Amino acid sequence: MKHTYKIAGMTCNNCKASVEKYLSEIAHVSEVSVNLEKGEAEVKMNKHISTDILQKALPEKYTLSEKNEKNVFKSSSMSAMPMEEEKSKLQQLKPLLLIIFYIASASILLHYKNWSWNDFMLDFMGLFYIVFSFFKMLDLKGFPDSFRMYDPLAKRVPFYGKIYPFIETALGLMFLMRFEINIALIITLVVLGITTIGVTKTLLDKKSIRCACLGTALKLPMTEATFIENAIMIIMAIIMLIS
Repeated sequence: MKHTYKIAGMTCNNCKASVEKYLSEIAHVSEVSVNLEKGEAEVKMNKHISTDILQKALPEKYTLSEKNEKNVFKSSSMSAMPMEEEKSKLQQLKPLLLIIFYIASASILLHYKNWSWNDFMLDFMGLFYIVFSFFKMLDLKGFPDSFRMYDPLAKRVPFYGKIYPFIETALGLMFLMRFEINIALIITLVVLGITTIGVTKTLLDKKSIRCACLGTALKLPMTEATFIENAIMIIMAIIMLIS
């Protein structure tokens, strides 16, 4: 038997390949064909499989529903889409900007009595990594799929996406504990430099891709602010290495 389902949350060919992979691994599914433009998946199965089982096989970022399914939840979610699109970039990035504001504020308060730019930057970078890695840890299964949409290294080496949250945690601890700071700064330049290349290419290509800087817990669009966020960390790392 063959069924067609609507798939929400797909933004690129990586999403298409990911959905096909996860659905194909379900028992009694013989073939899966995804149409990215229509946001649909055609699934051939040997016996009937409920939509709940199909949904559980997919990462949280994707929402699966029967094509002919009509319910109040679907109607309300579709009607909400134009409102989301009308939101300004500032509104969409409010969670990201708030987090950076609190990190900066905490770093300032730690040293306002005995001010030191070096200590401020080290604590800012350390807290930045710890907080951002925390959000990635909330969905270790789904994060690599989102991250490799734009990170060049994660595209070529999938394992890199899986360990990236742990790399951020380790770097955060190194900065906060003042342990092998030069090594941490060099790794920061390499890691964020690679990601920034991918972010820049995405922005130049004007692709609509979700930013994975806060994992999959918060749905953030890839915008110029994402580039600026990485640039701040890279500039701080360069200043620290020079000084």
